[in-house]
Amino acid sequence: MSRFGFKKPRIYPPIWFLIVLLAMFALNRWLPLLELNQPMTSWLSWLLFVPGFAIILNPVRAFKRVNTGAIPFSQSTHLVTTGMYRFTRNPMYLGMALILAATALKMGSLGGWIPIPLFIAVIHHQFVRNEEIFLTAIYGDDYRNYCKRVRRWI
Repeated sequence: MSRFGFKKPRIYPPIWFLIVLLAMFALNRWLPLLELNQPMTSWLSWLLFVPGFAIILNPVRAFKRVNTGAIPFSQSTHLVTTGMYRFTRNPMYLGMALILAATALKMGSLGGWIPIPLFIAVIHHQFVRNEEIFLTAIYGDDYRNYCKRVRRWI
């Protein structure tokens, strides 16, 4: 248990992302369920993938610019509220979810969609809520005011 009242997770978001991605491929292969219109889903998937990828990169650069940790629960020396953080408090997680949705669309079956809610639930309960506790303890009213202005996801 950390000094913030929660246990730091052992599996970090990029690993959860890969686990869910592998589960999506397995389910698409062995439990495709309903096949979707492939030509339509192919181009539509790019409309989710490209912004998802960009949404992930923007915060990484923002953290490097102010020399603060990007890994959950690492030492935080600066509260980043610019760039994508003006629109969402969790742009990296949102970007990962968009890439998963793009991948599910590209696969073209409903089986690939099944693990995505699991990813969102795990990220929300193991990271988002605990990061809010962590950042409130560090930044206090500055973080609370930021939370009032900016939504958690979108």
